[in-house]
Amino acid sequence: MRIARFAHGSDVGYGIVEEVQPDGAAATVTGADTDGLAVAELMGHPFGVGDGSIRLTGSRYPVADVRLLAPVLPSKVIAIGKNYADHAREMGGEPPDDPVIFLKPSTAVVGPREPIVYPAQLSERVDFEGELAVVIGRLCRHVPPARVPEVIFGYTCANDVTARDLQARDGQWARAKGFDTFCPLGPWIETDVDPADLELTTIVNGEIRQNSRTSLLLHDVAALVTYVSAVMTLLPGDVLLTGTPAGVGSLKDGDEVSVTIESIGTLTNGVITSD
Repeated sequence: MRIARFAHGSDVGYGIVEEVQPDGAAATVTGADTDGLAVAELMGHPFGVGDGSIRLTGSRYPVADVRLLAPVLPSKVIAIGKNYADHAREMGGEPPDDPVIFLKPSTAVVGPREPIVYPAQLSERVDFEGELAVVIGRLCRHVPPARVPEVIFGYTCANDVTARDLQARDGQWARAKGFDTFCPLGPWIETDVDPADLELTTIVNGEIRQNSRTSLLLHDVAALVTYVSAVMTLLPGDVLLTGTPAGVGSLKDGDEVSVTIESIGTLTNGVITSD
């Protein structure tokens, strides 16, 4: 099931993304395209529903008639650095023994088709980093690996945008990773996918820049949730970015960057320069 957060006129809500058949019937969407898709509006939000049931309002809109938003508004975004060996080496180091945790502020989150704003007055190099994102579904702490699936709501695409020169200059990552618009998420949350071996591709202006698989993660999703939840309480809607593979590179004004993850979808954002 794919859960989207969307705006229709002045109203914002959550819905199930469905494929509309020629006879008007709806079926769960299986592709990444939005053509021929509709969103069936949910009552309230899908997180923390006690019995796991989801109720519909009865309203359904073509996806072409709504604006897809970031699929979740997290209290925090927890990210993992150097979780692919090839990326660790392209950054000039060796893969770390343990996951490297850092935080991105919730104010960095934007949705599909929203612009990434290049802070030209402060940075001379802003990079893309395509990643698989985990969306937490319930309050949890100290989650053992075997129980990790119980606390995951689903998965989405992410771009861990980074001001690379500031990252090197500061010696820590808060400023480089924390600008507004530096955490695109979307286009929706896929609740029924196995994250063990998914293809991840990042395309900039039509050119493939990253192509890898989640099977190459040094620390898999279960290990990451266990590790992070031993440090901090995770809340419904929190997002965990699992790391980026090799191939990261710089963006400039006017670029378009798309992160596609197999069985989930495609997240596309343009780049503009701040005044």
